[in-house]
Formats: sequence, C-alpha cells, structure tokens
Amino acid sequence: MTTVRLDLAYDGTDFHGWARQPDLRTVQGELEAALTTVLGRSVDTVVAGRTDAGVHARHQVVSVEFPEAPDLDRLQRSLRRLVPADVAIWRVAPAPDGFNARFDAVSRAYRYRLDVGPVADPARRRRAWHVPHALDLAAMSEAATAFRGEHDFASFCRRAEGRTTVREVLAADWTADDDRRVRFDVIGSAFCHQQVRSMVAWLVEVGRGRVAAADTAAVLAARDRAAARGAAPAHGLTLWEVRYRPELAEPPDLP
Repeated sequence: MTTVRLDLAYDGTDFHGWARQPDLRTVQGELEAALTTVLGRSVDTVVAGRTDAGVHARHQVVSVEFPEAPDLDRLQRSLRRLVPADVAIWRVAPAPDGFNARFDAVSRAYRYRLDVGPVADPARRRRAWHVPHALDLAAMSEAATAFRGEHDFASFCRRAEGRTTVREVLAADWTADDDRRVRFDVIGSAFCHQQVRSMVAWLVEVGRGRVAAADTAAVLAARDRAAARGAAPAHGLTLWEVRYRPELAEPPDLP
C-alpha cells in the first residue's frame, strides 16, 4: 500500500460540514467523488479534523491509501480540475507508510474572527461573526488563560456518547487587527465537538461585561453544558493549520 497526503482548503459556507452524508453536499463527498473519477474506483479518506457545517479550512490534511503508487503530478492536476471552486487542493504528496492524517497530528490550530462595529461589514459576512457591541479585549484575554492546559471541557463541548471531553489547549490568544477586526487563535492537540465555538461564545460574553473573566475557571470546573453560553456562529471559524512531527511530513507553503 502507498499512502498519499492531500493538503487542501475550503470555504465551508455551502457545505454541510466535512463528513459525507446521504443527499447532502459535504467536503468529503466532493473530494471522494473527484478521486473516484480520477481512479475509476471509490476510496476512503481520513481527515485531520472534521469540521461542522459552515466552518472553513485554510489548511486541512487528508490521507489516502492506494494499492499502488499513483502518478502524483497527474493526480494533483486532475483533482484541481475536478473539485468545485470552493475547494482548493494545495498539494498532493507522498507520505510515510501508514501515515494517518487524524491520529498522527500533534496539534490543530483554529482561528475565529469577529467583526466588531454597529454595522456589519458585508465583505466579511461569510468569514466573521458580527458583534455590534463594544468588547473589553483585555478581559477576554484574561478569561482565555483559564482554557490553557489540560481540562475537562464538558461545559464547552457537545457531548458524544462514550467519548471523553478532556482536552489540552496549548495556546489561546485574542488579537485586535484594527478597531473592527478581532481574532481568537487557539491551538490544541485536539478539540471536541463545538469546543472552540463555545469558548468564543463565552469569551464574547466576558467582553460585553455580561459575565466576569474570573468566572471562567468555575464554568470549566462545573463540567455542565448549561453553565456556558452556547456556541458562536460557525461561519466565523476556520481550521487554520494542522501540524505533524517533522519526520512524518513537511508542511506545504500556504498563501
């Protein structure tokens, strides 16, 4: 068997998430349809992180097993021609035998964008959550420090039967690019369902002064979904980067 790595990006607006679903347009469905057209047979793909409906990816990683080594240049050209305009194939490259895009990833970085101002910027409506309120970025940054480290994020995750909600957050930081554009960058070994969006929803409540930054640790400790403040809209979230050990795969040059 030969393992191939695909690095790709997509605008999640018109997709029902990553994972294939019957009669719904998904990123996995489009990618596997393109692969089937090129190869003349169906294939299964493994992804670094399954994104929800409306969530974007600047850098997603997929691994595929082939019984024989394919012509990678031809495969890359063909996939770029066949995938829809809201998907980009950055690179098709060989990977070490047994490389698994999901289980071999050491960290995943997400970025959440806010559009802060009384009137929404139409140029950013598909990529940023419009919050028409003044925000205390210092309080939001203070609250975000409580997420760093290993915790049970049950208060900030949509539970899945039989799956743990313990996760490790390596970094969590707010940055103001200008008066209107604010972003939250978070890196973790992995994230549970809706974790990042739920963290953002809470932190925006902190920024609005509706809850205190100092309450964040207590909400974490409660391990109760009702203790948090729901989830921020999906369209503000982007899977920014997936990292692996250097010996497994070099990261591609991204725009």
